[in-house]
Amino acid sequence: MKKLISTTPPPPTTLLVGLTLPGTTKEETQAHLDELAALATTRGIKPIGQFVQKVDKPNSKTWIGKGKIQEIITFTQFNKVDSILFDDELSPGKIKNLAKLLPCKIWDRTLLILEIFAMRAQTAQAKTQVQLAQYQYLLPRLTRMWTHLSRQKGGAGMQGTGEKELETDKRIVQKKIHLLKEKLEAIEKQAITKSKQRNNQINVALVGYTNAGKSTLMQLLSKHETLIEDKLFATVSTTVRKVVINDLPFLLSDTVGFIRKLPHHLIECFKSTLHEVAQADFLLHVVDFSHPKFQAHIHTVNQTLHTLGAEAIPTMLILNKADQMPAAAPSTHLAKAPHYDSLQKKYRHLYHCPVALISAQKKENLPYMYKLLHQHISKKQQKLYPQNTQRT
Repeated sequence: MKKLISTTPPPPTTLLVGLTLPGTTKEETQAHLDELAALATTRGIKPIGQFVQKVDKPNSKTWIGKGKIQEIITFTQFNKVDSILFDDELSPGKIKNLAKLLPCKIWDRTLLILEIFAMRAQTAQAKTQVQLAQYQYLLPRLTRMWTHLSRQKGGAGMQGTGEKELETDKRIVQKKIHLLKEKLEAIEKQAITKSKQRNNQINVALVGYTNAGKSTLMQLLSKHETLIEDKLFATVSTTVRKVVINDLPFLLSDTVGFIRKLPHHLIECFKSTLHEVAQADFLLHVVDFSHPKFQAHIHTVNQTLHTLGAEAIPTMLILNKADQMPAAAPSTHLAKAPHYDSLQKKYRHLYHCPVALISAQKKENLPYMYKLLHQHISKKQQKLYPQNTQRT
């Protein structure tokens, strides 16, 4: 019997590049590169190496210094590298300069995240939002290397006599941005209408760093099947479900996860989607408590909430995956784990909000979380609808 040979091409390879800046430790830089590697893997790209340079500030022309560029060139000569991925958003000038020096395709963190969002987008609104962010990112970075745009050329008024190819590309992208903005505006009007229909109900929004377990918690609370993957940005669309806890109904929405250096184009384009967060009565901030940098994740989410104008909304901190924390023995139930009560008290005082340590996957300590959630939503309901409480 002949051995079957796979015709599936191997995943493209990439080289990760990061900087250690003043105030950043080697461990933090490595954590950033680990996250970048996870993003690359999510996109189907295989990281095969990484380079880090310690500098006072990024090089104004190429982000990294000449010596590090030469090291990268040498590495690519002896290894099959399809792209070089930088852990930051590179300016158009830096991309242009690097493209002249390096033999591989140049990617930056922003482009990678945009690509992942494009993969994940399912609804018409999400697809339009991502496309708009992609074109807004692309416009200032246009060079003659963007040959794929040539297939879109043609039609009356698109090509004047002697018009440069780059100018034509810019006109194509600008027109595309204009059309996408019009399309998104029409979709957003419909979404706002639906949102207004829910104004007479308590609205709770799940927020958190990507892959913190929001979708798992959404499924537990709503008892509806949702997409759950151990990948970054498993979903980029907002899901709204009705939830009832002890005869107290409310609407629960799950939005896109946040991440360090979330592209500003995405935040702008997704503001209508994130409207669910800004208009919520209560937030459930889900945290991967097992992650060594979970406090940095909390800070990133809080910064994003501030950008959205949602920092003042009452919040409950859900420290998820607590069964995986070092202090918890695998055979010990979470509520009986050492220092369990002291940990909840510690983070309650640190972040000035109610805190619940849980394991959504193992369904541990959920009654305590439900109790806290019911208490705080009840208080919110009494403030919004005092007439209902007077009848009881």
